[in-house]
Amino acid sequence: MRALIQRVTRGAVRVEGETVGEIGAGLVILLGVGEADGEAEAAFLAQKIAALRIFSDADGRFNLSLLDTGGAALVVSQFTLFADARKGRRPSFVQAAPPERAERLVEGFAAALRGAGLRVATGRFGAKMAVEIHNDGPVTIWLDTDELRPG
Repeated sequence: MRALIQRVTRGAVRVEGETVGEIGAGLVILLGVGEADGEAEAAFLAQKIAALRIFSDADGRFNLSLLDTGGAALVVSQFTLFADARKGRRPSFVQAAPPERAERLVEGFAAALRGAGLRVATGRFGAKMAVEIHNDGPVTIWLDTDELRPG
């Protein structure tokens, strides 16, 4: 599972002009589900992100997590995080999970964040979305469960 997380002052997702998800301060999480991913990866990554200390304390140091700040998360499914552009000019997405399994795992990831005590908004799976991100910092971090767990 792959996540591109951005610390934001606000974020929103619109589908056909309708706002389907919106947050104030917190994290926008662009989430990709890979062919080999399952519920364990979704739960692990949700816990990692909820506790990741990327918010500043009173001294300006990254010592606070989303849980500490009371911020929210906006989860946006993005299969293109599994793009393979090594050959040719058109990326391949064969490493991305099939949509029906990916949707279930994105929902499981969002549920795990909620279970940790976070407020969570989401995009709409499979829809053409306009994502508004007001990056704070800017702070942008790439996480991949294949790289996070000890081998």
